[in-house]
Amino acid sequence: MSETNKNPKQNGTSAVGDFVRGHANQAAHAASEASQECSNYLVAQPAKDLLGLAKDYARDKPDVAALWCFGLGLFVGWKLRP
Repeated sequence: MSETNKNPKQNGTSAVGDFVRGHANQAAHAASEASQECSNYLVAQPAKDLLGLAKDYARDKPDVAALWCFGLGLFVGWKLRP
């Protein structure tokens, strides 16, 4: 006979351990899915908000927005120059 059949405490402990391990895995999986959904929202939403604000500003003050774009393009071009 095997050792697990001789000692009933080990059988009960093993069953409880398997039960707890299964629930821990389910909880970890659920937490992983929730964090992915949350991170997708937190990354996508502010980018949409900033883009919307920039578009609204450009509609209200097109000359200032054009100068900002020109200045940023000039700066980035200067920094990327070899």
